[in-house]
Amino acid sequence: MTQHHSLRRRLEHVGIGLTAILAVAMVGLLTIDALREAPVVGVLYEQARIAGWWADHYLGTNVFYHPFMWRSIATGILIGVVAPLVGTYLVHREMALIGETLAHTAFAGVAVGLVVSATTGWNGSLMLVALIVGVLGALGVQWLTERTDTYGDVPIAIMLTGSFAVGTLIISYGRGMTGFNVEGYLFGNISVVTPSGARLMAVITVVVVVVTVATYKQLLFITFDEQAARVARLNVTWYNTLLIVMTAVVVVGAMQILGVILVAAMLVVPVAAATQIAHSFRETLYCSILFGQVAVIGGFVFSISQGLPTGGSIVVVAIVCYLLAIFASSRSTAAISTH
Repeated sequence: MTQHHSLRRRLEHVGIGLTAILAVAMVGLLTIDALREAPVVGVLYEQARIAGWWADHYLGTNVFYHPFMWRSIATGILIGVVAPLVGTYLVHREMALIGETLAHTAFAGVAVGLVVSATTGWNGSLMLVALIVGVLGALGVQWLTERTDTYGDVPIAIMLTGSFAVGTLIISYGRGMTGFNVEGYLFGNISVVTPSGARLMAVITVVVVVVTVATYKQLLFITFDEQAARVARLNVTWYNTLLIVMTAVVVVGAMQILGVILVAAMLVVPVAAATQIAHSFRETLYCSILFGQVAVIGGFVFSISQGLPTGGSIVVVAIVCYLLAIFASSRSTAAISTH
């Protein structure tokens, strides 16, 4: 291993370590926010607000004192971890569009939740309804793929268009009675991030990271040689279903910040950038998470400073990272190992 490669690997490990610390801190912050009514936790909550006030004072901002901004930033940082993590498997399996499909399915879930809430007075979490519908949609895609003889992307296209069609019909029906709007869910909006939605994202992050670490070898096997995995008697159907369900739950969480239209970008663009410079699957995984963090943090800074939409800002920064990775790459085609 050359000195350059050794330094690069150390930098990647340091970056992943710092990202892990940041992600744990964000989960902790959301936990404090959720349990702030408890006496001991309430003290920590007030100290966190004071720290946010001082941060705003020294930075000349009006961001860190407000709990709703904590939730939005924490949710965004967690998205920057789990979306590229799951997206790395999807991109290498040529399933990049599955994220877009499941986002449209989750949108139908939001539409159902909005109509039910408006007509019955139910005040439950829309994200929970979207999560349930998204998981059902993921299972539906998997069922169609396993039981039809059509090309692999046909069930995905059917579910993408069909779920969005159902969502638009439900929205049109409900809008005539209640006058609600769904623009925040379509295009993303930091004000859409509710306390329950932020807590849901924290739970999703912990579960997805733990499951991915526990099944890393199996998911890697089916990603690069599904037929050999079947010969080795690995339960390929189960792991395919697991991957697509994880994608669904990540999409639902990310939809709060990025919206239905842009959510697939965080599954694909950081991974595309990582494949330009990485030499192994594991390195692609690490680099995609680092690019995801750069996109989220850079997008938040740009959107807050310029008063622009957060979702679009995050995606634009991610694309800039991708273009820079292309220029920095020393090869014209991706050639990674499975190690």
